[in-house]
Amino acid sequence: MNELNTLGMAVIGWLADGLWSSASWWQVVLVTLVLTHLTICGVTIFLHRAQAHRALELGPIPSHFFRFWLWLTTGMVTKEFVAVHRKHHAKCETEEDPHSPQTRGLKALLLTGVELYRAEATNPETIDKYGKGTPDDWIERNLYTRYSWQGVGLMLIIDVALFGAIGLTVWAIQMAWIPVWATGVINGIGHYWGYRNFEAADASTNVSPWGILIGGEELHNNHHTYATSAKFSVKPYEFDIGWMYIRGMEMLGWAKVRKTPPQLQLGSIKPVADSQTLEAIIANRYEVMAKYAAGVRAACSAEFERVKQQGLSAKHLGEFKLAQRWLHRDDEKIPHSVKPQLASVMNESPKLAKLVAMREELRMLWTRTNVSAEQLVVDLQAWCKKAEASGIEALAEFSQKLRAAHA
Repeated sequence: MNELNTLGMAVIGWLADGLWSSASWWQVVLVTLVLTHLTICGVTIFLHRAQAHRALELGPIPSHFFRFWLWLTTGMVTKEFVAVHRKHHAKCETEEDPHSPQTRGLKALLLTGVELYRAEATNPETIDKYGKGTPDDWIERNLYTRYSWQGVGLMLIIDVALFGAIGLTVWAIQMAWIPVWATGVINGIGHYWGYRNFEAADASTNVSPWGILIGGEELHNNHHTYATSAKFSVKPYEFDIGWMYIRGMEMLGWAKVRKTPPQLQLGSIKPVADSQTLEAIIANRYEVMAKYAAGVRAACSAEFERVKQQGLSAKHLGEFKLAQRWLHRDDEKIPHSVKPQLASVMNESPKLAKLVAMREELRMLWTRTNVSAEQLVVDLQAWCKKAEASGIEALAEFSQKLRAAHA
């Protein structure tokens, strides 16, 4: 009887404390963070960058590890994730977008984002059209897809075995990590709030310049601008921890990067822009327009200081403040409610009006589809000539940089 009591107490003790009974609270927290970070890495590196966008090729070691780990910690099926995500990019910010806060509301994404994903993942048309090229080997068909939820059940057993009762909490955090961070923060906040480096066609934003917590996915505007790039950071102050891991695997021979963000190459200034200049500008149009936008913002700041010294009314100063925030944006991205104030600013500042007009003319080099390449070269030459004769120093300098661009 005493032996049974002793055995019973041992079992109860094991269930309460687990195999790692000596672990302190901070060690449990640290292990939980490491486990959840591995899951984030699997999502961003394997599912997102390698599978959905083919931005890199992963060798068998990391590929099989991530597939197994994601089966344990998320239960997501690779083909379903890829299909839903590709449709998100193809139909971004439209009613057909599976998870856009612009059409469904931010609250819906934050509270029911997982349900939106699951609903789309059951759409056979989506899976068939957008899920091509994903793993289809024996283990995928007979384990990861067929028994998708059993993996997270096994993870529960492992967590309880290691940590005892507190393992239930560890497991719950693991299960909530991707829905909260990826579905809620990236799919929700990443299309609603943050800063934008580029005027991508959608509403994507960079949530943070330091992509650590979500493996680099914080740089969402950069990603939507260069969707097939394996690297999400583009500015010197931005950090993409996912890219750091990819570079490490590349050095080990475990990964091969296919594409990174393009960079505008500058050489000597040509007397006139030619077809190569045009090719370079169109290929790097997002970077070109980002640099132009920076010049517009600087001009707006200078104009604000100028009118401030003139003692204009608070109303006029407020309008120039609005100009600093909105005038560098594409016209379709500017709220209709502020357009009258911006028009008033441009009436009072011919310099700003000229910069905005020239910006729209520059955009026409790649937005017009019914014009020959030869005509576009002529238009680019005319634009540069007009810019350098404008009397606006910043505009003339920008034109000269364009004439120095080469493919």
